[in-house]
Amino acid sequence: MARYMESLTIERGGFRIKVPESWWEFDVRPESRDDSIRRMVSERMAQQPELSKYKDTYTAFLRKASADAWKSGALYCGCMAESFGGDTPITGSITVSLVGGRTKDGAPLATDPQAVIERLAVREARKAGDAWRKVTTVDIPGVGQAARTYGIEDIPVPDDSLDRTVRAVLMQTFIPVPGQEGKVALVAGSSQVLDLADSFFDIFDAITSTFRFAE
Repeated sequence: MARYMESLTIERGGFRIKVPESWWEFDVRPESRDDSIRRMVSERMAQQPELSKYKDTYTAFLRKASADAWKSGALYCGCMAESFGGDTPITGSITVSLVGGRTKDGAPLATDPQAVIERLAVREARKAGDAWRKVTTVDIPGVGQAARTYGIEDIPVPDDSLDRTVRAVLMQTFIPVPGQEGKVALVAGSSQVLDLADSFFDIFDAITSTFRFAE
């Protein structure tokens, strides 16, 4: 995945983050995202004709990623959809959301890393192939310490009446927002390519390490 060394800085209201320049970004609003994705896929296929056989796969993945990002209130959604010579395309995504919570008494939840960790559950795999989750902290240069989970998790499908889940590589980093009680910037990376979990953990960690709050 050496081709991802070149980066692009994304700036939104209140933050900036760097992502590989080959990743896709598009409008996630329901009224415009399908047209945006259609144009981007056509442009990418024109630049890289060898990807044409994956057109339907990429389009379906990008539509699902954008829909999930919209439902989660994401301020940014970036996706990779590439082929590295194998039979299966490699896909993954990063979202940045501003989230918050309150206690039963209505007070803002504490957002310091140790307090967040106490609300996150470790999950051990009892046998090979089970889902698992680790909980830790990470130091982000220029930002400070943040709580993090990472693992292979069963993620609920949004708005699914059958309560279905999809298994994915997932890393979530909870970054306290300065001056806003109860608010964290949630940087979440996910991929359904489970065989490349360690590689995706490295990629998601590298991207998250570039997160900065805007001045």
